[in-house]
Amino acid sequence: MTVATKPAGAEAEANDLREVLEPGGVPDVSFDRHPDSYRHWKLRVEGPVAWLEMDVDEQGGLVPGYELKLNSYDLGVDIELYDAVQRLRFEHPGVRSVVMTSGKDNVFCAGANIRMLAASSHTWKVNFCKFTNETRNGIEDATENSGQTYLAAVNGACAGGGYELALACDKIVLIDDNSSTVALPEVPLLGVLPGTGGLTRVVDKRRVRKDHADIFATRSDGIKGKTAVDWRLVDELAPRREFADNVRRRALELAGNSSRPTDATGIALTPLRREVTPEGITYSSVSARYDRAASTVEITVRGPQDDAPADAEEVHAQGASTWLLAVTRELDDLILRLRTNETELGTWLLRTEGDAAKVIAHEQVIFGNTADWLCNEIAHYVKRTLKRLDVTSRSLIALIEPGSCFAGVLLELALAADRQYILDGPPIDNEQSSLRASIALSEVNFGALPMGNGLSRLQSRFYGEDDHLGWLAREKGREISASEAAELGLVTDAPDDIDWEDEIRIAVEGRAALSPDALTGMEANHRFVGPETLETKIFGRLTAWQNWIFTRPNASGAEGALRRYGTGQKAVFDRKRV
Repeated sequence: MTVATKPAGAEAEANDLREVLEPGGVPDVSFDRHPDSYRHWKLRVEGPVAWLEMDVDEQGGLVPGYELKLNSYDLGVDIELYDAVQRLRFEHPGVRSVVMTSGKDNVFCAGANIRMLAASSHTWKVNFCKFTNETRNGIEDATENSGQTYLAAVNGACAGGGYELALACDKIVLIDDNSSTVALPEVPLLGVLPGTGGLTRVVDKRRVRKDHADIFATRSDGIKGKTAVDWRLVDELAPRREFADNVRRRALELAGNSSRPTDATGIALTPLRREVTPEGITYSSVSARYDRAASTVEITVRGPQDDAPADAEEVHAQGASTWLLAVTRELDDLILRLRTNETELGTWLLRTEGDAAKVIAHEQVIFGNTADWLCNEIAHYVKRTLKRLDVTSRSLIALIEPGSCFAGVLLELALAADRQYILDGPPIDNEQSSLRASIALSEVNFGALPMGNGLSRLQSRFYGEDDHLGWLAREKGREISASEAAELGLVTDAPDDIDWEDEIRIAVEGRAALSPDALTGMEANHRFVGPETLETKIFGRLTAWQNWIFTRPNASGAEGALRRYGTGQKAVFDRKRV
């Protein structure tokens, strides 16, 4: 959060801004970015170390009406960060450590911009927090799985979301200048919670003692110096005159411990090609068709048309056009655009088209060569995109029909869905056809693509049923018919061609008749079974409370802390505990 003070009359200005940020007031958001046109970040690579310097353009807000002072950020700032993290993984394989720092004097990052948050609709706030969470999880994933370790060089005041940005890094170095602090002041100043995992990472990741964490999260002035180190809020201090040298030395030490290749050549993440119309979006391998009257969107993922690459070397030669990377980039972009721009399309119908055997062949080249840095990156990108689907607050229904290719990696789309229907009969528009729907399991479905709870989607579906999972493992590598899929519990139902259209219609209409809020809560609870992890706590427990708090008068009411911050007026709290 930013500690900037709003000018006189800020409450009236916030009302004007609120009209811009309410649903229907924000233009469609694009997630296309490139380092050549970043407004808020500077990316440079020096051998094995990359430097990500945050230098937010105050006048560069995604929508007009607020200034991004003190390196505070909005969705546009974070979209650039997401792009940079992705490009470092794919375009710069020689980078072994990444330093995240500030380009401004005496301030690292003041966090999410408060004027933007106070004026935003509930929907905008929640989607913003979800995307920033996913970006920070991606930073941690790069450290854990790509050999690109992130180091936060905190060279000034670091508050709220700014400290949460540092928490996503593996190491934190704080400048020791008797004034710079780290802080999570959302509770005392705004009446809300840190929105991107701060509370969870402080105790779960950095192992801060819970009484120290309690003091830290209720102090608006933050913690500095030796206390910040002793409490494990940061890893070390560095005097101002030695700060740059100390950070460089630590970054090189981290780079020296990486398994990242030293002589590899990256691939360019070329611009995505898409056609956007009022009726939907079309990419080369993914398309979405809207039905606004029914509040649905039909998403179709097309399998590969070409034969699989012969080996990892051919994957490198194909670069961003290799099918699994291309389809993952398109699906990732589509999920983000639908979540942000099409909030009333509450049910997503997931379809596939193509040759299941080719899907399996393509995935085997990637997942069978994860010792190769690029194949490893593609595999983890598939994992992160499916995780993004898992935490999307939409009803997901997979429709498995003749001509589908729900096999292996694409079967994960169906397993991610809340329901799966497979047509047990000929195509609806061609009853004379001998073509029948089927699915196919592969090795990828048994752990290569874990959910946020650390389990595969099959393990989550059949939680605690080890014998059944063993049975399924013996079914890998063959076509599983509609009746067999139903018997194995891999689908919800297998209607025949006579009942198919009515069954799907009833399912979709039934979804549309229910409260979207209740559905979101229900789906999130059902999707994540078993163990709780840092990730599920951030997207589940913490997000659920923040969702509730964002709608409470103590935070978002006319006299609430979030709305009155910076106006000179104290918040008026309803003192009841509920």
